[in-house]
Amino acid sequence: MSGEPVALAALNAESLEGFLAVCGRLFERSPWVAARTWPRRPFASLAALHRELVASVGRAAPEEKINLISAHPDLVGRLAAGAGLSAESAREQAAAGLDAVSQEEAGRFKQFNESYREKFGFPFVICARENRKEAILRAFPGRLAQSREQEIATALSEIAKIAWLRLQDAVTEA
Repeated sequence: MSGEPVALAALNAESLEGFLAVCGRLFERSPWVAARTWPRRPFASLAALHRELVASVGRAAPEEKINLISAHPDLVGRLAAGAGLSAESAREQAAAGLDAVSQEEAGRFKQFNESYREKFGFPFVICARENRKEAILRAFPGRLAQSREQEIATALSEIAKIAWLRLQDAVTEA
């Protein structure tokens, strides 16, 4: 997130447009999550706001959930090599060391990303800020062994973690 964090009390008083300016980027390229959450203001805490955001995802149609997962970039993928990552994703991938991979590691990521997309039809999503590149590479085989339903649930859980960290960057309790 860019700029100074906004106070939760100020966020609670914002118009939809103001709320979207702060919370619209918490879920990768999916401002609809924040838009559906805004009417449930005021939020008593960051945790309460996060629960409502995640509940908005939970109430979404199955295809909306897949679109949310699909809005995430491949890790160490072609978007990462260019300028296609959101500012948040670029910072998060860098925090995990994904901006400095060896050629061998890049090849492993490419192979895993392709296998994952082929099996599930959407990109592998993991909270990069909670992992380093080695842990992410180790996670791929176990995640590839899951069913599509299990993996949708896992991806949405990881997205909730990403949103929580982004929310903490963007909004303060005070």
